[in-house]
Amino acid sequence: MERWSGIDDGYLDGQLLVAMPGVGDPRFERAVIYLCAHSPDGAMGIRINQAAPQLTFPDVLSRLNIMPEGDIRLPKEASVLPVHRGGPVETSRGFVLHSADYVIDDSTLLIDDGICLTATLEILKAIAAGNGPSQALLALGYAGWGPGQLEHELQANGWLNCPARPEILFTPDLDKKYDFALADIGIDPAMLSSVGGSA
Repeated sequence: MERWSGIDDGYLDGQLLVAMPGVGDPRFERAVIYLCAHSPDGAMGIRINQAAPQLTFPDVLSRLNIMPEGDIRLPKEASVLPVHRGGPVETSRGFVLHSADYVIDDSTLLIDDGICLTATLEILKAIAAGNGPSQALLALGYAGWGPGQLEHELQANGWLNCPARPEILFTPDLDKKYDFALADIGIDPAMLSSVGGSA
């Protein structure tokens, strides 16, 4: 299992990005993004608080020909696994953020504190069979930034960053993730302004 280096080197992988009112892109209004990779080459993250409308995990299994539509019988945990809009890039590609109790050699990336990313059909098959990770989040697409772009948006008060607790990542209550993330850094959402200052 490969491991990506984290915040110790000045990068924010393994952190949550929380959109501020001045983020400047309506696609990211109230977004909470788990940052999977951040380096001089850019950044990549998965939005964790927006459902993919009218798309279920059984739909995904059927569309990918993992299980025929009429034969899908899932364990309870898998049958309620929500499908998220991970971001505007490669929206037909699936990514699974998950706990580290499930690993596929040469395919799973350990990001930080027991949180992994896997983007293979094997993990979807394992979840469908009840043999997957104990905690998982399936997302279609991702958010991406070119070199220096995320740093510029952070300096422009477009985003705040905070630790990524599994309780926030994997809670099924998508509407509360934004408030939970802000509460972790002591911010009341009602006090946010789209006009930022700098010292």
